[in-house]
Amino acid sequence: MPDRLIRLTTALAVVAVATVAAIISYRHAYELVRSHGEEGPTARLVPFTVDGLIWAASMVILDTSRRSQPPPALAKWSLAIGIVATVGANVAHGATHGVIGALVSAWPALALVGSFELLMPLTRAAAHPDEQRTTAEHPEPPRTKPEQTPEQAVRAEYLASLDGPGRPVSQRYLAEKHGIDRRKVKQIITTAQP
Repeated sequence: MPDRLIRLTTALAVVAVATVAAIISYRHAYELVRSHGEEGPTARLVPFTVDGLIWAASMVILDTSRRSQPPPALAKWSLAIGIVATVGANVAHGATHGVIGALVSAWPALALVGSFELLMPLTRAAAHPDEQRTTAEHPEPPRTKPEQTPEQAVRAEYLASLDGPGRPVSQRYLAEKHGIDRRKVKQIITTAQP
């Protein structure tokens, strides 16, 4: 079976499970919100905020992953809080029917969260299929940065510190970090002044 067909059928299965789980999870959360005094638009919209938070956080994590950046802490916390909230709402909905009722009610929320997270690697893989195949078939040797002399490193670090918040880095710090005499650092800094 070609890779593309595998990804397509897997994506369809994940989307189907996610759709069914989302509908059931929404209904459970809606009934829970209504049973605790909310009516009208509030009762209908609160469940969307819970599962919507999971979706939004997952998308942010996916986006940063595709750009080879670490995910923001807020996205990870939002995902965790959303998962706890949706599972908790579903458990609370079924709790009136005992432990088994709570577990049965929790299942759609778990299936929904699992579906979201299963969809992420598929989306990531679909974005760069040729790159992944090339990497798997012919791994590239690690790239090394061209070596800098200590003088070049001092100059670059000093100039970068001029653009940052606060004061520029000190001569003592640069001298100790790069193993250069402090007089030499002063000379480099003087010639590096814009």
